Amino acid sequence: MSNSTGKCPVMHGGHTATGTSNMDWWPNALNLDILHQHDTKTNPLDPDFDYKEALKSLDVEALKNDVKALMTDSQPWWPADWGHYGGLMIRMAWHAAGSYRVADGRGGAATGNQRFAPLNSWPDNVNLDKARRLLWPIKKKYGNQVSWADLIVLAGTMAYESMGLPAYGFAFGREDIWHPEKDIYWGAETEWLGKSRYDGDASDSLENPLAAVQMGLIYVNPEGVDGKPDPLRTAQDVRETFARMAMDDEETAALTAGGHTVGKCHGNGSEQNLGPDPEAADVHEQGLGWNNSTSRGIGRNTMSSGIEGAWTTNPTQWDDGYFYLLFTYDWELKKSPAGAWQWEPIDIKEEDKPVDVEDPSIRHNPIMTDADMAMKMDPEYRKVCQRFYDDPDYFADVFARAWFKLTHRDLGPSQRYFGPDVPNEEHLWQDPIPAGATDYDVNAVKSAIAATDLSLSDLVATAWDSARTFRSSDLRGGANGARIRLAPQKDWAGNEPERLAKVLNLLEPIAAETGASLADVIVIGGNVAIENAAKNAGVTVEVPFTPGRGDASQAQTEVESFEPLEPIHDGFRNWLKQDYQVAPEELLLDRAQLLGLTAPEMTVLVGGMRVLGSNYGGSTDGVFTEQVGRLSNDFFVTLTDMSLSWHPVGKASYEIRERATGATKYTASRVDLVFGSNSVLRAYVELYAQDDSQEKFVRDFVKAWAKVMHADCFTR
Repeated sequence: MSNSTGKCPVMHGGHTATGTSNMDWWPNALNLDILHQHDTKTNPLDPDFDYKEALKSLDVEALKNDVKALMTDSQPWWPADWGHYGGLMIRMAWHAAGSYRVADGRGGAATGNQRFAPLNSWPDNVNLDKARRLLWPIKKKYGNQVSWADLIVLAGTMAYESMGLPAYGFAFGREDIWHPEKDIYWGAETEWLGKSRYDGDASDSLENPLAAVQMGLIYVNPEGVDGKPDPLRTAQDVRETFARMAMDDEETAALTAGGHTVGKCHGNGSEQNLGPDPEAADVHEQGLGWNNSTSRGIGRNTMSSGIEGAWTTNPTQWDDGYFYLLFTYDWELKKSPAGAWQWEPIDIKEEDKPVDVEDPSIRHNPIMTDADMAMKMDPEYRKVCQRFYDDPDYFADVFARAWFKLTHRDLGPSQRYFGPDVPNEEHLWQDPIPAGATDYDVNAVKSAIAATDLSLSDLVATAWDSARTFRSSDLRGGANGARIRLAPQKDWAGNEPERLAKVLNLLEPIAAETGASLADVIVIGGNVAIENAAKNAGVTVEVPFTPGRGDASQAQTEVESFEPLEPIHDGFRNWLKQDYQVAPEELLLDRAQLLGLTAPEMTVLVGGMRVLGSNYGGSTDGVFTEQVGRLSNDFFVTLTDMSLSWHPVGKASYEIRERATGATKYTASRVDLVFGSNSVLRAYVELYAQDDSQEKFVRDFVKAWAKVMHADCFTR
């Protein structure tokens, strides 16, 4: 039988923009995709590929020399401004790193995510696809010895060095991802540069965890708040958004000035002439976007931000020209050729004007954005910038350090840094932890813990609370460092301070007597409890443990920096600090993803934590067992028991009743019940509820538990 005329015999909907997922029929269904964001099936490298080992064979000096040579190797298809690609490469590296946000550690340069949507097509990233394509011959040459993530940041760092700024340092170690991070929340707006992320007009009402002021921007709108010039108001947005990227006023001013000391803005044309962004472009564009097919569109006619001009007289040199122009001249608002607001100097000397990018006989006015004018008009920023202008060496040092922080903040602790240019100095923002002992008697520690009167639930809860702060996004937090005993963590409501203090008072002497770090003792305590609970369930198991965690000091712990790591929810311990607009089960997914857990691992951990009685405050919600402290599969068995019925009794509270008598047997939260209601999670629940799954459940729980406890254990 032939197909009807005009009917295609294959499945439609393969295009990202036009395809409709089957799950779109049920928009309120819990989407577990974020837990499998970087499935190994997307990674084309061999399973045994070790990037750290590959780096050991990298000729770093040769690579650096090749990158520096690229800076002045102008290509006809995308010519370099003034014959130097430095400004373009710096912007590429900056915008890769600048998407980082301290609230949840997501974004940043550590994964090479700028290669994929949505970042590769953000309005603020116009023409950065050209920068990556210019780098391709170098990536091709060195292959898997250097990741795209490392190469992108290195290109920006070498650009500065080639223009005269001594580098503070550089570290390799960023591993590429191979798939878009489509489940990261970048904002609720449905259009580029929309603004619906504020609750009022104040800058600090910007929605958490977001850091940029509008969809598709890295920081702030260069024309001003909502595109309306007002430097003092812009200063508020700059201060807030940079703070959300872990920068103080001095670092913010240094980065703004240093970033605009070189390169230029591009707006000598019409935005209407630009083609689709890379993700929307047709196949013949081969992954390049914003192509201009109606006019020249390159060189002096390039269109990116819409603002047109250089900030300094010598845009390919590191100098103090930014401050000289900013403070020497008065500035007035004008429109660029593309119609964007920009500030230009009044009565500027001809010799202070930068030359044209293609014809040195032509000079143009320099420009400042609204954020640049904020550096002059905001009293605090002006003080900092005046100090920089008075002491160029100090400015260069502060900027180099701030650039290093910007481009390395999400790389993780210094133990992960690799290469000959890694600075010897360790910074507070790197969350330093001294090395811990490894030669103590682990069994002696276990015996000492068993001899205390600490309950199984106390040991499990303390170990979990210590480890659950880990974020796979920027590799901060975790049990290493034992910061749970320090401010601010010791006072966090989610850590039950009174109970925590009692546990630590008994574990600290054990650490002192055995030579183990307290961090190790806390983890061992949780392991002891789990091994005993498994034994109670008839399964003998040893929880994997690697010693060597250290104990950080209060001086090594920046209190303000750690505040964003405070848990305000924890579905694993069935706790919410308060009611939120986001459903508890969605908050659980967020926590699980930050911990690096898969959906099966999340499932087995929740089921085990419930029967261990480790709920916050001793709550019995979800403790579906008559034998608390026995590592049984009772949680899953109860969820699949059709002799029971489930009844809402409040906004997020439920009763589990016997069908025959109507008697209430258990209580539950939404987090508990989602494992029985969601079809994917229920499939895992049914697996663990089977009569032959008790031992598998224990072993899977132990494996997932050990993964969390060791997540932050890094070696050089």
